[in-house]
Amino acid sequence: MTGIRQLSTTDAGFDQQLEQLLAWESVSDQGVQRTVDEIIADIRRRGDAALLEYTRRFDGWEAATAADLEIPRERLAQAWQHIDAGRQRALEHAAGRIRAYAGRQRLDSWSYREEDGTLLGQQVTPLDRVGLYVPGGKAAYPSSVLMNAVPAKVAGVPELIMVVPTPGGELNELVLAAAHVSGVDRVFAVGGAQAVAALAWGTDTVPAVDKVVGPGNIYVATAKRAVFGQVGIDMVAGPSEILVICDGGTDPDWVAMDLFSQAEHDEDAQSILLCPDPGFIERVAGSIERLLPTMEREPIIATALRERGALIHCRDLEQACEVANRIAPEHLELSVADPEALLPQIRHAGAIFMGRYTSEPLGDYCAGPNHVLPTSRTARFSSPLGVYDFQKRSSLIMVSESGSATLGETASALARGEGLTAHARAAEYRFRK
Repeated sequence: MTGIRQLSTTDAGFDQQLEQLLAWESVSDQGVQRTVDEIIADIRRRGDAALLEYTRRFDGWEAATAADLEIPRERLAQAWQHIDAGRQRALEHAAGRIRAYAGRQRLDSWSYREEDGTLLGQQVTPLDRVGLYVPGGKAAYPSSVLMNAVPAKVAGVPELIMVVPTPGGELNELVLAAAHVSGVDRVFAVGGAQAVAALAWGTDTVPAVDKVVGPGNIYVATAKRAVFGQVGIDMVAGPSEILVICDGGTDPDWVAMDLFSQAEHDEDAQSILLCPDPGFIERVAGSIERLLPTMEREPIIATALRERGALIHCRDLEQACEVANRIAPEHLELSVADPEALLPQIRHAGAIFMGRYTSEPLGDYCAGPNHVLPTSRTARFSSPLGVYDFQKRSSLIMVSESGSATLGETASALARGEGLTAHARAAEYRFRK
């Protein structure tokens, strides 16, 4: 038995129960933070020497020189050639869909001229160099490579540096093949907080980047938070989440498996169902108990459902949307007859999966939109990773001679009001002869 809790919005104290269910502590404890801080300081101080030492200590293999940490481009092409044709097709299909979707996100420069000839606008440019962290070893996450690298290349980033840990010196062929398909420029066999620090400050071998993106363990997440400011980061992600709003018309086995799809990530993942039909909730609970023993990751799923999962009965679909907005989930499934009618009521969600046939894993791998999404209720104020995260905007201001008088008088008055005389006089010089 999973022991997944069943709640109702009519329960006394439901609001408090919901807050307790959603509560998530900081990404790291003080011990992790101290370790990460020490690693970062050591990389900054000793560079490649520290990188080699940590690779030997944590990944269990020894590179002769720092140059040996780089995986040649030819090795990526070799990995692509050696994976089977089915996986080649899958990678190409997914990459193509991600690329097509990302192409619609790209921001363009623009400008306009006012009547007096003053030009105002915005210039959009890609970041010069981006670092991509990819989990490695026995874990294969080619989808993470595609989701991070393809939008960066669509944005026009000229140099994309990938770092991937290789425990025991083991290279993951599928990850390398995904890097080949995605257009990654350079790959280094380093991981952990030390890889993040190397990307942020650079070493003689690993070039410093402008932004670090990509998933990782608690040490990687803590390191990304620590280097923010020196470089940009995508986000500090919490555990995976899925929230399903269902009207009771979907096969309960489908809903149960969708809840499993996130619960299998780790014991802290969160899977929630909101439904106005109590009979359907019971059928989903039955499906969970029946299907759980068939899952390879049964212990992880069971723990996640027991500790952070819930089946919640609500008054109607409108109330379900209200609760969903409070939760602000990473993944939201609208498993209802008319999802488009329900969509205007949704304000906070990382990705919205609409209709009974839109399973969450399609978004993880190949639908097109990015699977790097805000977690831990941060969808209230943040968005999925996209092309715009690899672009930056510069304001354009070119004031004409006549415009300098009109704007100068306004600037002068405001500057003198703030006591900033040099500001005022710099503006006045242009129009007071």
